[in-house]
Amino acid sequence: MMKKTVGVMIGMLVFTALAWPADRWIHIRVIESGPDGDHVRVNIPLSLAEAVLPTIHADRFSDGKIKVEGHAFDQVDVRALLEAVRKTQDNQFVTVQSKDQNVEVAKAGEFLLIKVHENRGRGAKKAEASKEGQTVDIKVPFKVASALLSGPNDELNVLAAVRALDEYGNLELVTVKDGEDDVRIWVDSNNVAD
Repeated sequence: MMKKTVGVMIGMLVFTALAWPADRWIHIRVIESGPDGDHVRVNIPLSLAEAVLPTIHADRFSDGKIKVEGHAFDQVDVRALLEAVRKTQDNQFVTVQSKDQNVEVAKAGEFLLIKVHENRGRGAKKAEASKEGQTVDIKVPFKVASALLSGPNDELNVLAAVRALDEYGNLELVTVKDGEDDVRIWVDSNNVAD
């Protein structure tokens, strides 16, 4: 009888674990090189961020929203612009190549992609020329960007964006490399950063 009861309990635990949705985690990792360089790792379940964001009331941040007064949001309908880009076919919209940096803005599926690569080799000082230039890669899901812009014109809805992030599997949002320095922001189902 005991074996049967334990078997039923283990079966219930396995079923509960499989049926219960895994929490998504947002990770932020910053690694600075050098003897005084900091190493920072932040691992937060999206459910915790969703619960905590409305409790913060500091400066322009309140109830999970950021006020952005004094910016050009009143001069450009960012929502309409974003929706137009979302509806168009995949494309590389902007390419800027200069002696200092290369910039690309593109749409690929449900993502807006922004890539910046600094060219240190050309025109840089000799000490810097041997180092790899800074690279920035940003991958923004259109659903997350729309959620971020879901409030009034003078506000960014961070809470809505966090909720929208929960719909995605493993997702690399931001990577920045500058020599040995590294910043990475991503979402996955692991509770620790790699």
